[in-house]
Amino acid sequence: MPAFFQKLEKLKPVYDWAYKIILLICKLLLIADIIITSWSVAGRYIPFITDPHWSEEIVLTFMVYMAVLSATLAIRKRSHIRMTAFDKYLPKKVLVCMDLLADVAVLILGIVLLVQGAKVVSPTGNIAKFAKYSSLPKLSQIWMYMPVPVAGIGMILFELEQIFLRIEELFDPNVNNGKEAQA
Repeated sequence: MPAFFQKLEKLKPVYDWAYKIILLICKLLLIADIIITSWSVAGRYIPFITDPHWSEEIVLTFMVYMAVLSATLAIRKRSHIRMTAFDKYLPKKVLVCMDLLADVAVLILGIVLLVQGAKVVSPTGNIAKFAKYSSLPKLSQIWMYMPVPVAGIGMILFELEQIFLRIEELFDPNVNNGKEAQA
């Protein structure tokens, strides 16, 4: 079994690269949100600056992307919300098994998001054919629904890594896998 985990360790640079790319995208979206929002607010109060009529819908779309992408980053860093009240009272193996069960549940959610989201944004879906942004009638609202399958991909990617790390923890109790000590 240890040889299997050594082979999986070679995938760590791929996960690191994916994490950095998603983090960069989140940062760029945040910068774009700040710029567009500032432009819009300035346009309301400064006479010679025009208020872009499309700003609200684009800012909301960018926020949706940031929310789902940052959630996938939280999976990788194990910084998502979880209950830890009983962690100090449970044996380590039981705790790891419960964490593994939670990871499998999130993986299933990621698969559902990917499959159902892909149906919505597919060329045969009603969204792609008809829905348009009201302030940008040439732009399809498919971009507002695209974060659903994108989040599914990110969740699947990072949950697979977490599941393998949890299984490794079960076989080697001395492995900490980046888990910080909880006070």
